[in-house]
Amino acid sequence: MTQIETRNLIAGDWVDGANTIANVNPSDVSDLLGHHAQASAAQLDDAVAAAKDAQRKWWAAGIQKRHDVLMAIGTEMMARAEEIGAIISREEGKPLAEGKGETYRAGQFFTYYAAEALRQIGDQAESVRPGIEIDVRREPIGVVGIISPWNFPVATPSWKIAPALAFGNAVIWKPANLTPASAAAVADIVNRQEIPKGLLSMLAGPGAEIGQLMVEHPGIKAISFTGSVSVGRGIAAAAVSNMTKVQMEMGSKNPMIIMDDADMDLAVAHSCNAAFGATGQKCTAASRLIVHEAVHDAFVEKLSAAAQALKIGHALDEGTQIGPAVSEGQLKGNLDYVDIAKAEGAELICGGGRVACRTEGFYMAPTLFAGTRNDMRVNREEMFAPITCVIKVGSYGEALATANDTEFGLTAGIMTQSLARATHFRANATAGTLMVNLPTAGTDYHVPFGGRGSSSFGPREQGQYAVEFYTSVKTTYLSGGNPA
Repeated sequence: MTQIETRNLIAGDWVDGANTIANVNPSDVSDLLGHHAQASAAQLDDAVAAAKDAQRKWWAAGIQKRHDVLMAIGTEMMARAEEIGAIISREEGKPLAEGKGETYRAGQFFTYYAAEALRQIGDQAESVRPGIEIDVRREPIGVVGIISPWNFPVATPSWKIAPALAFGNAVIWKPANLTPASAAAVADIVNRQEIPKGLLSMLAGPGAEIGQLMVEHPGIKAISFTGSVSVGRGIAAAAVSNMTKVQMEMGSKNPMIIMDDADMDLAVAHSCNAAFGATGQKCTAASRLIVHEAVHDAFVEKLSAAAQALKIGHALDEGTQIGPAVSEGQLKGNLDYVDIAKAEGAELICGGGRVACRTEGFYMAPTLFAGTRNDMRVNREEMFAPITCVIKVGSYGEALATANDTEFGLTAGIMTQSLARATHFRANATAGTLMVNLPTAGTDYHVPFGGRGSSSFGPREQGQYAVEFYTSVKTTYLSGGNPA
């Protein structure tokens, strides 16, 4: 297959880095996509210097210009969804249909924020002092650093880059090293627009190096990060020295409650989707299934059958529903959790091991455990794997308490036909995003997204709420003086 050699985008130009790393297809380890340049500290300084100048020009260009550019970016991304989706599938391992869908959704973020660029309406107020008026408006932060993950290599950075540009900022973007080609495709679309040179720079490299330098750089005024809790905590600590604004989406351990009155077929379908879709490699995956004892056995039997019926294979093969883990290291971690679950006394219902496909890749069978407790490691730690664990409970009250018993709080779901239970769940579940008779995964771009506890820190992402992070509020007092 065609090789895709990728470089860093710095100050409007594609340049080589200090060294390169290989980009290997997780569906077929014999398929080398190409090599990807790794940026240096000096290149980061160059990017920030260019971004500062570009941001001033971009803000001065006005809201119509920002609308037009973002609309063009989004329109092109949606038109090229199949092409870019195939790149995502080849380097990240998600089935082609998911890669195409992710790209199209990413385009929608840009077109949505194109409209938001025009909706910058301030507030006015009268002062408590006579003869004084008050004007409140929002202005850009300046240069925003974006650190994005590999599991949604186009959608996640898009829902950060789009509002950053819409509200007048410049962007320094560090994509994940596992997915450089799809990141380069997005950066190229943005860079080809009529924008100031250096408005978006893309620098790849290890998070501990380039990512850390971004967080510590005095020229970067805000950091939006999606990744692990441990890395997020380090970012928050390092950002304090420069008073850098931070927005972080981190880990999760999402519960889905299956009540005794649930539509069983719907509960199984949604649980299968939420637990195993995207190979379980998403922050909204349902890895804790909390099931009422009255329907426990039937649910486990049906979910096991559904999991085993999923087609595992090469991400670009027609009909593939479950692709490989993103890397050999990720697969090893997944299998380690299988051993941990067994050692803790969980009952393996199906899956639990590698799967042989037509090509050599990092394939793993969807894995279901029953007989688990909420205090087991597999129910406390984020696995990012096609593994889900069933916890049996005797009542709705026990189910809710179990769901809330976690350090995380991103998404939580319930399957029930009781309006009373659904209403109580909405009021008492301690997560930032709730799903009633829906999978825990799957959110819209025009409303806020985020969690509680260790799942999120800082202002919400997406929708109109994104303005809180990407802008700073300025309050102006105006006196007309003495009219006489």
